[in-house]
Amino acid sequence: MTAMVFVNFPVTDVQRSTEFYEKLGFTKNEEFSTAEASSMVWDDHFWIMLLNHEFYSKFIKDKTIADTKKVSGVLVSFSMESADAVKKFGETAKANGGDFYKVDMGIPEDQMFGLEVLDPDGNSLEPTWMNM
Repeated sequence: MTAMVFVNFPVTDVQRSTEFYEKLGFTKNEEFSTAEASSMVWDDHFWIMLLNHEFYSKFIKDKTIADTKKVSGVLVSFSMESADAVKKFGETAKANGGDFYKVDMGIPEDQMFGLEVLDPDGNSLEPTWMNM
């Protein structure tokens, strides 16, 4: 069996976040979406669930939601087909209310290229291409 990965992000505005992720290339799965959560599909194995704070809180018991504009809790990395696709992903994020930056790891771009991409709530994604 092939595993699926569901990343859950707390967001302040489900509609705004849904539109942001659609612009990045995700598709909203209406069957698993509600007013309090959007199910965003990258491919058959990788989905991001955008949950408003009230709904997200149900899954974390007595914990508080991190202010991801100030602290980091997780970096979600995933592969892309080329360095240019990674760059386009970052530029699209920035043009739609997110941001990105590059960490110099001393690896030539023709071998590996990745960016740190932030959504409007500060949740982190790491699109990466590697020359395998």
